[in-house]
Amino acid sequence: MSETTQGQDRWNASLMPNYGTPNLVLDHGKGATVWDVDGKKYIDFLAGIAVNILGHAHPALIEAVTKQMSTLGHTSNFAAHRPGLDLAEKLIEISGRPGKVFFCNSGTEANEAAIKLSRLTGKSHIVSLHGSFHGRTMGAIALTGQPKKYKPFQPLMPDVSFIAPNDVSDLEPGINSKTAALWLEPIMGEGGVMPLTSDYMNAARAVTTKHNAMFVVDEVQTGIARTGSWFAYQNVGVDPDVLLLAKGLGGGFPIGAMIAYGEYPDLMTQGLHGTTYGGNAVACAAALAVLETVEREDLMSRAKFIESEFVSRISTAPGVEQVRGAGAMLGVVLTHENAAAVEAKSRELGLIINAPLPNVLRIVPPLVITDADLHAGIELLTQALGECEQL
Repeated sequence: MSETTQGQDRWNASLMPNYGTPNLVLDHGKGATVWDVDGKKYIDFLAGIAVNILGHAHPALIEAVTKQMSTLGHTSNFAAHRPGLDLAEKLIEISGRPGKVFFCNSGTEANEAAIKLSRLTGKSHIVSLHGSFHGRTMGAIALTGQPKKYKPFQPLMPDVSFIAPNDVSDLEPGINSKTAALWLEPIMGEGGVMPLTSDYMNAARAVTTKHNAMFVVDEVQTGIARTGSWFAYQNVGVDPDVLLLAKGLGGGFPIGAMIAYGEYPDLMTQGLHGTTYGGNAVACAAALAVLETVEREDLMSRAKFIESEFVSRISTAPGVEQVRGAGAMLGVVLTHENAAAVEAKSRELGLIINAPLPNVLRIVPPLVITDADLHAGIELLTQALGECEQL
């Protein structure tokens, strides 16, 4: 029996079945490469679902976390610390306008914080998009436009409605003076790596301004250089009222953030929200190391290079209808609903990808991936596409 099989058996015996049985039992990684417990090597085009933008075992992240843990670990939010102050100021700086930050531990927590902030406007109606994904906790899942994910947990938080993505004509009827907030992702990751158009994003901003509704941009997947800018909203020239971050912010260390602008930060007065671990010194040190590395290694340009190389080579591969997305967040739309088979074949060949929809593959590699690993991964994916097309 392989060690992978043993690990899968142990998983099934001791962990809840909500994830199913994992296909891989990983042992270690370096850069954009990981090895399983049986020694098999994989190129990682998934990066922990758009998390590990610095790849695995990046020295800057290791150094920052080790140094911080050896000096000051957890304090609770009864005390401030330098990493938290530095990180908040840095996030405000790179977002380009004055704002205030709330730290938490994950993307769904950032969404929950924003839901509470929206209630403080005195209104309760929230509009989200069909096909969207904002988290698994009860508030966030109520905003998730995927019935398969939310139906088992009904009744959900009330006064939420859904409109069609990229349909400007749906905005004005869906949003009115009673609307507290509009929620959207610039690229809908779990919705099939579906980008919202510049026209739609700008129209959404205009309609929310007209009706004094919060414009909430969930950049849990797209944020922190993944699309070629610090934040994907910067690619289309709109300014959110609330920006939500996680995943790539910590580069693999759990942290989330809500940044609010204008009148909205001051609605969250003392005692209205909190978290024991949110913004702890170690997580903030990790996030600072990520941001510093992005700047030092110009990883925003790297994301654009990854896009150019990938799109030029995969667009003509067997069974590919189109490649969509931006930077290093790309969706390969297939001509058939065989994405799960392509994912499995890729894994067999030594490439980790993900199929969020039956006809879409998600490609979100580390931004530090080498040219050699990038091109090798593209070749493996091309082979997997070809073999599945022949089935």
